[in-house]
Amino acid sequence: MTSKAKDLMIDGAIRLLATRGLQATSFTEVLELTGAPRGSIYYHFPLGKDQMIAEAVTKAGQNTLDALRKKAGSSALEITEYFLDLWRQLLTYSEFRAGCSVLAVTVATDSPELLEATSNVFQKWQDTLADLLEQGGLNEQDAKTFALQLVVTTEGAVVVARAQKSIKPFETIATQLLDQLKSKA
Repeated sequence: MTSKAKDLMIDGAIRLLATRGLQATSFTEVLELTGAPRGSIYYHFPLGKDQMIAEAVTKAGQNTLDALRKKAGSSALEITEYFLDLWRQLLTYSEFRAGCSVLAVTVATDSPELLEATSNVFQKWQDTLADLLEQGGLNEQDAKTFALQLVVTTEGAVVVARAQKSIKPFETIATQLLDQLKSKA
């Protein structure tokens, strides 16, 4: 069981990773954002910043999985629309200030442990999407291929939309993904 302070710090780290990246996600910044007591740092994260970041990456990944699993039993099209809408909402709600916290760590770390954590998250997203897409009507191979394509292209579309401060690149990719999926059905 985690404490409220630890949960606050992990959630704060997720927000900072999504908006400011790995280098700007320090213990000081997390404490400033969350108001968690300074004594919480070494009590909850005795292995240091990488431990906090790994836990933030894992929780961010789990949050997405929890959201996706709510769509179990839906059609492949509904699942895809829902996944795309999760990212669309992040971009628009944050006014293009936030992206994917998992990607932020992936591109900025040289820690094998953190890369393994991000790899695990991306793999779990792909596996869960593939399972849901197969349940939603795609054959197994199409579901696996489309799940990979959905994660990879959406991540890129989020990055470009954020950089350009425009939803247009994201919507272009979303439309292409949906059209491709409709052609499989």
